[in-house]
Amino acid sequence: MATITSANLANAIVKLVAVDALPALMGNLVMGNLVNRDFEPTLAQAGDTVNIPIPPTLIANNLAEGDSVQTQNPSLDNAKIELKTHAEATFQIPDVTKVLAVPDLLKLYMQPAVIALAERIESDLLKLAHQFTANDPIGQAGTALTEALVDTAETALFQAKVPPSASKYLVVSGAGYSQLRQIPRFSEYQTAGEAGLRAVVDGTVGKVKDFFVFRSHFVDKTGSGPAATHNLAFAKDALGLVIRRLPQPLLGTGAIAEYAEFGNFGMRVVMSYQPNTLAQQFTVDILYGCGVLRNSHGLRVIS
Repeated sequence: MATITSANLANAIVKLVAVDALPALMGNLVMGNLVNRDFEPTLAQAGDTVNIPIPPTLIANNLAEGDSVQTQNPSLDNAKIELKTHAEATFQIPDVTKVLAVPDLLKLYMQPAVIALAERIESDLLKLAHQFTANDPIGQAGTALTEALVDTAETALFQAKVPPSASKYLVVSGAGYSQLRQIPRFSEYQTAGEAGLRAVVDGTVGKVKDFFVFRSHFVDKTGSGPAATHNLAFAKDALGLVIRRLPQPLLGTGAIAEYAEFGNFGMRVVMSYQPNTLAQQFTVDILYGCGVLRNSHGLRVIS
């Protein structure tokens, strides 16, 4: 039987914190769960650049009898995403042993820290809406979202050759979501069936004009009187979120780190002792970058 020491107890505490960190992060993300995520458990530093390959375009040629094939030399395009954001949320626990005895206390500390990271990622992704220039923005500031506007957005992505099998998303503000909920054809049982009933009873829009509709507090707004709300219509490969591992603290510095990794997400949890406050300090941090991968696969829907 292994002996309980202060060292393995400290590691157990950090692992306990790390286990609760990632599910809370993913549960509070909207955009982060919709875009193309690229995660590798390789160490990286802020400022590193990651090259994400984009498939080239080929042309189908007619091979007449007796002719030779026409060799094409496509160039593999790359989207460069810089890992320029090292986001962290730090808190202190005066009596960390209580966390082991009462696990619910851990959630009281962890959830605000993780939500802060999720909101930062969400905000950074939605600010990329202004970088979609291949398709002209549609809509007008201060006007409500309409069925016709959603239809125009879907048609624009079709004209941009977004594959029919690709999932398409419409992320709107709270006000925009409310406007979509009030479109009669989408919110009444006699015209939209079960989906209309859910819109009235549960308040969920669901899917409209081939878009899965979501709402976010962090849809970008610019200007004043009235401000322009930059809702975003896009396919999954329009945006990329790149996450990499942060290195372990130096040995002997009194800090212990664990990684929380699941699927295409990863973050680091660091515990250290603060003698000035006689408390254990926890830092939850993540190194990431985001950018546009396919400019033609997204557009702004202004309201």
